[in-house]
Order: sequence, then C-alpha cells, then structure tokens
Amino acid sequence: MFVTPAYAQAAGGAGSAFTSFIPLILIFGIMYFLLIRPQQKKLKDHQAMVEAVRRGDQVITQGGIVGKVSKVKEDGEVEVEIADGVKVRVIKSTLASVVSKTEPAK
Repeated sequence: MFVTPAYAQAAGGAGSAFTSFIPLILIFGIMYFLLIRPQQKKLKDHQAMVEAVRRGDQVITQGGIVGKVSKVKEDGEVEVEIADGVKVRVIKSTLASVVSKTEPAK
C-alpha cells in the first residue's frame, strides 16, 4: 500500500536529470536573443559607421564634442575641427554618431 523510499527514489531516474536542465537551457536561450544578439548587432553597426567616416562628415564623440572631420588617418584616428582653426585628434572608435554625411565624390 505504501511506497518505500528506496523505490520512490529509483523512479526518478535519468529522465529527471534532463528535465531539470530544461529551464536552464530556456533561460540561456532567452538571454541570448534578448541581450547578446542585439548587442552584437549594435557593435557591428557601430564598426560599419566608424569605417564609413570620411572628410566633411559632422560627428559627435562619446565625450560630447561636436565637430567636422577634416582628415581621416590610417592608424585609427580622425582629425576633427571643433571650431575655426581648432582641430583635435580623436580615436575612430570613440565616435558616437555621424550627424550629417557628405555626398561621396563622383
């Protein structure tokens, strides 16, 4: 009439071990699609934006400086003119956004 504890423990078996990992797998899947994947897409878009910067573009740096690109250097730097005659060197990866793009030369 009553089930002995040893018999009840044996009934759990290998199927129970797999079903206990299902919530963990679901949580990882949800985290991947909600956090990791969008962050990778944002990083890829930022890298494409940084590579497309050229002379004449108006940019905003992560420090909040707004200026016009006067020279694009090969070593990962751009020269940004923030006022008449005032130019600063900025690392390309610190550009937050491109406000206005210039037309490509034809």
